[in-house]
Amino acid sequence: MVNNDDAKYAEQIKMLAGKPYFGGDPYLTELRKQSQERTANLAVVRNEPEKYSAAIRELLGTVGDDKAIMESPVFFDYGCNTHVGKRFYMNAMCVILDCARVDIGDDVLFGPSVQVYTAEHPVDPAARLTGVESARPIKIGNNVWVGGGAIILPGVTIGNGVTIGAGSVVTKDVPDNVVVVGNPARIVKHV
Repeated sequence: MVNNDDAKYAEQIKMLAGKPYFGGDPYLTELRKQSQERTANLAVVRNEPEKYSAAIRELLGTVGDDKAIMESPVFFDYGCNTHVGKRFYMNAMCVILDCARVDIGDDVLFGPSVQVYTAEHPVDPAARLTGVESARPIKIGNNVWVGGGAIILPGVTIGNGVTIGAGSVVTKDVPDNVVVVGNPARIVKHV
């Protein structure tokens, strides 16, 4: 929960509002450290169903049911900005940079090494040195399969019933019921 009156949360408020923010802010750094600790705990309790389900709920913002599975290792910037639906499955080595909100629908499958990036950095080298960055939310619909090694870039919305081919780079919105592949990802089939 963000307290709008406390200067401690100023950069987090800007980050979640889609405004430029300082990524090296001490409070944001502490939140990322906590996320890493929670993520490490997933591997420890993987074979204890009650503890495992609780660990996923502690890491993520919301979880649709107790059937979510995340194969270790996985990485989240914050975790709390990621919201998953029912029966979510994430294979190993996935990365979600959830500096902005990430919404993932029901029955979504991630292959290994899927990367979801809400974070953006300035293209101007001098501006990058300031540590200021921004983030745009990502939304993934229901019944989506994201193939191994696929990358989803900031601000993208993926419709329902989509298949994203392995290694694809999704740079723009994807409509419902299509297969996309390539870099940049393009529609190759309507289903």
